[in-house]
Amino acid sequence: MKKMTGMLVFILMLAVVVTGCGNNGGAPSNNGGGNNAGSNGAGSSEGGASVDEIAQEGPLTINLDLPDNPVLSTGPNGEEAVSAKTLMLTEEELEELRAGNYTAAISLHYAGNDWSTAQVKGLQAAFARMGIEVIATTDANFKSEKQMSDIETLMARNPDVLVSIPVDAVTTATAYKKVVENGTKLVFMDNKPDGLEHGTDYVSVVSADNYGNGVVAAHIMADQLGGEGNIGVIYHDADFFVTKQRTEAFEKTIAEEYPNINIVERGGIAGPEDGEAVASALLTKNPNLDGLFVVWDVPAEGALSAVRIAGREDLVITTIDLGTNVALNIAQGGNIKGLGAQLPYDQGVAEAILAGYALLGKETPPYVAVPSLEVTQENILESWKTVYYEEAPNPIQQAAAAE
Repeated sequence: MKKMTGMLVFILMLAVVVTGCGNNGGAPSNNGGGNNAGSNGAGSSEGGASVDEIAQEGPLTINLDLPDNPVLSTGPNGEEAVSAKTLMLTEEELEELRAGNYTAAISLHYAGNDWSTAQVKGLQAAFARMGIEVIATTDANFKSEKQMSDIETLMARNPDVLVSIPVDAVTTATAYKKVVENGTKLVFMDNKPDGLEHGTDYVSVVSADNYGNGVVAAHIMADQLGGEGNIGVIYHDADFFVTKQRTEAFEKTIAEEYPNINIVERGGIAGPEDGEAVASALLTKNPNLDGLFVVWDVPAEGALSAVRIAGREDLVITTIDLGTNVALNIAQGGNIKGLGAQLPYDQGVAEAILAGYALLGKETPPYVAVPSLEVTQENILESWKTVYYEEAPNPIQQAAAAE
């Protein structure tokens, strides 16, 4: 009966996840977060994952067949990362959780992308196995005030667990402190609010290896440019931990390993819709740029539009996050030559497992990371399946077959 209830909860929640955002030109974000994957993909009938993608018997873990790439990221306070592949709930622990009749809520910074969709599906799938009812999922649309209001509304329903990614580490801190006062277990995606302490206030922070993905994007850029050229960097101009890590990793790798590649211009975006304008400004000032790094895939779509308008079919773009539109461009052999991909579905599963640890009174690490994944034209179809647990949408398959 418990399993049937969990499945019904999952089906109902798929219908009520609040998106409230446009597609920003069509594909997701980390944030990730600003950071995260693309829109129009994993949430549709052509892509994504489902509750059936985790084992329905035996211990609950993330996908243990994921790459064993070393995790290069550190946590918000410099903590060494613990691999998400080490997390596990036994069948006995799952039974104990099912007996607790617990509830959970999810507060997103932004829901209109593949990354968020996959995260929520991973959370729902794992919570369903744990017998934990997901009572609501909210979308702040990158607005701190909206997220603070969302959290207040969620706390009125008194969930046992809140899984959330803060829009802003400073302005949302007071709202999360009220969650702590409520006695709700807090698990964070990617970032944590200022002033909250591990073990006292929150369970853990779980992210992709954002530093590792930034390194991946740098190596792809250098390979495509033959180790020399002038490039621009489009970074996230906000106090967002994971997007800072990506940019830092990219720029440090270029500076230390590729002395003949010069970062000649940088431009900051406040949100995902700013990619085209910032890229256009960079290209106007530096019309002979050889490449652009864009901090995540949605603004990379905007940058791609600016590059097309400028007639720069030769310019190389690399980014982070495997969204539908960037995947299609990679498959077509377009300007976007590759990226470092997050694994949001497995990240969601890891977050749910850690919530289970907290409810059981188990010790939790302060920072957990999922491995990085290099994506290029050569492995685009395999990578899509690794990230989203489904075959790539038909247009991506057709483009890959044509190349």
